[in-house]
Amino acid sequence: MKFEDLLKEWEKDSDIDKTELDHESIKIPKLHHKYYTMLVTEKSILQKLTSTMKRMKLSKFEFFSQGHNEETKKLNWQFPPKGIVLKADIPMYLDADIDIINLSLRIGVQQEKIEFLESVIKSFQYRGFLIKNAVDFIKFKMGG
Repeated sequence: MKFEDLLKEWEKDSDIDKTELDHESIKIPKLHHKYYTMLVTEKSILQKLTSTMKRMKLSKFEFFSQGHNEETKKLNWQFPPKGIVLKADIPMYLDADIDIINLSLRIGVQQEKIEFLESVIKSFQYRGFLIKNAVDFIKFKMGG
């Protein structure tokens, strides 16, 4: 799921209908389930991306130190202008490799999604409190 879609979904779900506080209170477990399911899914995606990164770094290390193989030829990986890289210089080339950078960016976005979903789930602890306060205030205004 795209980060923008998560934000839009939460914008819609975070609204509390002040005229239906009883229904809003009952919705808390369903919303918790919905966002916890999203969190588990996004964590699974992060784990896959992380393992892909580990495999890619190994493949790139082998490529930079040993040269092309069948797989790297299919992927059209290119050597730096100076050719095969010295092992001591490989970390610098791995850090600057466009494939690794792109995958790192995807991992970063995935981590942001997870942090966002965790904060949404934590907010459900306060949602019940907010609803209770609203009910208490309505009682107070009505003289009770």
